[in-house]
Amino acid sequence: MKVEKIGWTENGWGFEQTSVQPDLVLYFGSARQIEATSAPSVLSERFPGALLLGCSTSGGIVGNEIDDQGIVGVTCSFRDTTVRLVEADVADSAGSENGGRALGDALRGENLAGVFVLSDGVQVDGTKLAAGIQREIGTMPISGGLAGDGARFERTLVGCGRTARTGRVAAIGFYGNAVRLAHASGAGWEPFGPKRRITRSHGNTIAELDGKPALQLYERYLGEDAANLPGSGLLFPLLVWDTDVPQLTYVRTVLGIDRAAGTISFGGDVPEGWAAQLMRGSLDGLIDGSIGAVERLLQSSEAIPQSETLAMMVSCIGRNLVLGQRTEEEVRPASEAFGSGVTGFYAHGVIVPDAATHTATLQNQTMSLTLIHEATG
Repeated sequence: MKVEKIGWTENGWGFEQTSVQPDLVLYFGSARQIEATSAPSVLSERFPGALLLGCSTSGGIVGNEIDDQGIVGVTCSFRDTTVRLVEADVADSAGSENGGRALGDALRGENLAGVFVLSDGVQVDGTKLAAGIQREIGTMPISGGLAGDGARFERTLVGCGRTARTGRVAAIGFYGNAVRLAHASGAGWEPFGPKRRITRSHGNTIAELDGKPALQLYERYLGEDAANLPGSGLLFPLLVWDTDVPQLTYVRTVLGIDRAAGTISFGGDVPEGWAAQLMRGSLDGLIDGSIGAVERLLQSSEAIPQSETLAMMVSCIGRNLVLGQRTEEEVRPASEAFGSGVTGFYAHGVIVPDAATHTATLQNQTMSLTLIHEATG
């Protein structure tokens, strides 16, 4: 397996010289630049025969750098691995599970080792999308993320083949006995305050916690920071879980509030009847969460040359906004461990397999890594 960097800046496209045509090209950039540069078409002409997968972002990641202006990515050439690219259209949130099932059905096959999925970050419910894929392929690991557009949550693109558009979900399946996939994720947030019960909610909006207006309770615990909601909510995500399956927990970030109704909207499902607890964190804590994920991958993975490793990092836009000028400190540990084969993006949501059950989950305020390489010999 060979991984090489590609990218677009104001000076044009840059490609590493190679005599091997890649099997897969991944790219990440702003929606404006993807459209202005006709990125899918250009990459298709530059790498004929390669599968092309990409999306708009809230910041592209390549090596130890974060690019908010251009387009970044990698080319991948496999020795003994087959890759398959599939797509589906999802018109709205209600069609998310069916979209996932369509992807899963198309990917299901002998020697499937894992799936990496990219999704529209506005129209699609990532929880239902992941569940739909999982339903079709079983316990195979699924990772990926929801496309971004800065912190606007207005319009995102997913690129598949020669086009990039809204309302699309697309996924790569990796097949064969040689390919190895490993996953790890880190958050860095600490729960505080009492555990509550979500007594009234709909979709991603909580109206009541323990029978009381959700916003009222949230503001009580935030103190002076409550005046800056919803922005200050990035520093206080919510941990939620089904009390019947307490080992599966989900981090949800605040997207908006309705002071008149006393409700809070989050970046993922918050089902009625589930438990909830506030979380808080520090900049050092978030960076430590990233370092911990890298360390777990190094402990669980074989020793491999950096040039033969693809490390896909997907991190939540909320972390980018909170970390600010220290955001590169979240990326650096992965780059130091896995070299220039690190690529990825800041997303509207992160899809990761649970470490214990391998079930795909949608997480906010989380950084995930998917490591892909081929066994030697």
